[in-house]
Amino acid sequence: MKKILVIQNKRIGDVLLSSVIANNLKKVFPDSEITFFAYNYTTGVLENNPNIDRIIAVNEKKLKRLPHLFNTILKMRRENFDIIFDPYAKFQSRMICLGSSAKYRIGFKREHKKLKLPFYTHPINFKKKATLPCGRGIEDRINLIQSVFPLENIDYEPKIFLTKEEKNSNELDAIQQPVIMLGVLGSTPQKSMPYEFIAEIIDFITENYNATILFNYAPNQKSEALKIYEMCSFKAQINLDIYASSIRGFAVLMNQCDLLVSNEGGSVHIAKALKKPTFTIYSPYIDKDAWNSFEDGKLHQSIHLLEENPDLFSSFSPEERKKIEANPDSLYLKLTPAMILSKLKPFLEHHLKSFAKTSS
Repeated sequence: MKKILVIQNKRIGDVLLSSVIANNLKKVFPDSEITFFAYNYTTGVLENNPNIDRIIAVNEKKLKRLPHLFNTILKMRRENFDIIFDPYAKFQSRMICLGSSAKYRIGFKREHKKLKLPFYTHPINFKKKATLPCGRGIEDRINLIQSVFPLENIDYEPKIFLTKEEKNSNELDAIQQPVIMLGVLGSTPQKSMPYEFIAEIIDFITENYNATILFNYAPNQKSEALKIYEMCSFKAQINLDIYASSIRGFAVLMNQCDLLVSNEGGSVHIAKALKKPTFTIYSPYIDKDAWNSFEDGKLHQSIHLLEENPDLFSSFSPEERKKIEANPDSLYLKLTPAMILSKLKPFLEHHLKSFAKTSS
C-alpha cells in the first residue's frame, strides 16, 4: 500500500483546490492511504472526503516557529511516506519534503527562492496560462500528478462532501426565500472592497429583489461587518442572526442558500464546489487566471478591474506594483459600484427574475 502525503499549508481556497489531487490520486493508487496536511482552520473543506484517509491539522503560527517545524519534519519523516505532493512550495512544506525519505517528492519550482536545495525529486514548472475552464490553479495541481504518473478520466472539480444530516439541514426554512449569501469582507484587507461600495451593492439587491441577505465574514471581522450593515438602507432584509462561525458550518449554510455574491476567496470556491451560482469581485492585484474556475458568464460570473481597464497596470513600474499589492485601496476605488453592477445586474436577473420587486 502506498502512503501518500499532500501538503497544503495555505488558506481555505487553496486547500479545497488541492483536494483535487487526492480525488485523482485515488484513481491512480486505489489502495493507497492518503494523508492531507493543512492548517487547522481550513480542514472543514476536507472533512468526509472519501479520498482522504487522514487529515493532519496544524497550527499556522506554531508551524512557522523553527523548533516546532523541526519536530514536525522529524514526525513526518518517521511516517515513511512513499509519495509527497507539495502544491504550494512554502518554506515549511519544502523543508518537510527535504527531510523526508519519500521516493517521490513532487512540487513546483520556485525560481525566486534563494534556497537551492533538492526539495523535490520531481520539480514541476507552473503553467503560464490557463487552458481549461477549471482555471490555472486547478490545472497546475492536476499537472503535478500527470507529470509523474499516468492519469485518466481526470476530475477537475473540487467537491465538498456533506453528510446526510448536513444536507438535510433546514436552518433557512423559516426565512424569506431566496437567500443570498454576501461575502462582505475578504480574508484579508487587501481582498476587501471599500465598505461603502459593498453597502451600495447590497442596497441594489434589497431594493430590487424580495430576498434575504446573509453576511459571511471571519469571526474576528464581526465589528467590521457591522459597520457595513449600518451603511445599508434596507436592513429588514438582512438577517444577522444566521451566521456560520466555522468553515464546515459555512459550507452547510451555503448549501441551503441560492447564490453567493462575494469578494474573491475561499467562500467562492466552497460555493462552486456545492454547485451554487457565484458572482466574484476580484481584488485588483489578484491574478484572476489562476482562480476563476469554471466561470461561464451564467452560473459563475465575476468582475476584475484589469478586464474593465486593460491598460491600467501597464503604466506601473515593478516597484509600484509591489506597493499596490500591499495596499490596493487606490485601485479598489476605480472598481466602482456602477462598474460592478453593470455585470451583477444581468447575473441577478438570470437567477432571481421571478423574485424581482414589481416596482423595479
